[in-house]
Amino acid sequence: MALLDRLAGLVGYERRNAASSPSWAAMSAALGTAPAVNERMAENFATVTACVNAISSALAMAPANIYRREGAGRVEVFDHPLRRLIDNGPNDKQTWPDLIEAHLASTLLSGNGLIEIERDGATITGLRHIPWAWVSPMLAPSGRLVYDVTEQTGLYGQTGRIRRLLSGDVLHLRDRSDDGILGRSRLSRSPATIAAALQGNEFAHAFLANGAQPSGAITSEAMIGPDAMTALRSQFDERHAGAGKAGRVLVLSDGLKFTPFQISPEDAELLASRKFSVEEICRLFQVPPPLVQDYSHNTFTNSEAAGRWFAQFTLGPMARKIEAAFSRALFPEGSGLEIELDLSSFLRGDPQTRWAAHKIAVDAGILDADEIREIEGFNPRAAAPAAAA
Repeated sequence: MALLDRLAGLVGYERRNAASSPSWAAMSAALGTAPAVNERMAENFATVTACVNAISSALAMAPANIYRREGAGRVEVFDHPLRRLIDNGPNDKQTWPDLIEAHLASTLLSGNGLIEIERDGATITGLRHIPWAWVSPMLAPSGRLVYDVTEQTGLYGQTGRIRRLLSGDVLHLRDRSDDGILGRSRLSRSPATIAAALQGNEFAHAFLANGAQPSGAITSEAMIGPDAMTALRSQFDERHAGAGKAGRVLVLSDGLKFTPFQISPEDAELLASRKFSVEEICRLFQVPPPLVQDYSHNTFTNSEAAGRWFAQFTLGPMARKIEAAFSRALFPEGSGLEIELDLSSFLRGDPQTRWAAHKIAVDAGILDADEIREIEGFNPRAAAPAAAA
C-alpha cells in the first residue's frame, strides 16, 4: 500500500478501488452488450419519468403518522419533533411531500436515496435531501459505511468542500441491494430494456426528420448526369424531407417518374416496438400501464383493478421500506416509536368500496361512527344535550 493510502487510512479515509470495493461495484452498470444508461439518459424516455413520478408522488401524498407502542396497542404521538417537521416542513426549502418525492425518485433512479439528519443534541431539528450524485459512499477501515458529500453551492453547478457524513447522520433508503451495503438501480439491472427504448425514440426522431411523403424512388428512362442527380436530390430534400413538409405536391418534369415504396412506421414495426418498450419499463418499475397513460389494453374493470394492484404490490412494499428506514434512523432503540404512511387514502377515489369497508368495520365492532368520521376528515358528532330532569 502506498504511503498516502496508509496515512489516509489512519484518519478514517479510504481510497475506492473499482476492482475490489463492493460499494463501488454496486454502482456500476450491469455487464453485457447493452450500453450503460444513467438516470438522466433514462428520464429522456417518458415512461421512465412517468413511472418514477407515479410512485414518488403517490407516496409523497400519503399522510405520515407517528405512533408509540404501549403493550398490545399503540397511541398516536403528536409532540415528537418529527411531527413538527412533517407538518411545517423538514427544512427551509422543502415541504414534507417535496422531501419524500425527491427521496423516492433518487432511490428509484439511482438505487439509493440519502437524507441528512440535522440535530441539536438529541433533538431532531431538520431533514435535508442529499442528491445521490453528490455522494461518494465508502467503507471505512472499521467496516462502517461513510458518505463523502461534495456540496453544490450554487444553482449552476458550483461545488464546495467535501464533508463526511457517518451512518448515524443520515437516513439511507436502498432499492434492492446485492451486497447489503448499497442499493442497485433498476436501470442498471436492465440496461438493455432502457437502451432499446431510447434507440426506438432515436429511430422515430430520425424517421420523422429524414422521412419524405410521398416516399419512393425517382426514375427516368434517359441518362441523368451526376450534376443533375445532385441538384435533383438537393431540391427534393429541400421541398419534401421532414415532418413539417409531409404531403406537399411533387412536381416532376423531363420524363422523371416517382415510384412510392409504401414504407410506413407500421411496416417498420416502429410503433409496435415503442408500445412494447412502454410495457417493459412498466414491468421494471412494477407500475400498471394505465397509470402512465397506456390504455392499449384498458377497460373500466381492469383500470379499477390496476389502482388496487398498484397500491398493494408497488406502493405497499416501498412504503414499508420507508417506514423501516425512518424508524431505524430517527427513533432510539427501545423507544417503541414508529412512523407509518397511511395508504388508506388511495381508496378515496372509490367511495363505494370505502364506505362498504367502513360499514363492515362498524358492524364488526372494530370502529365506531366518530372514528369513521375522523378517517373521513369530519369532526366528531356533537354530544346530545342531556334530557331535562
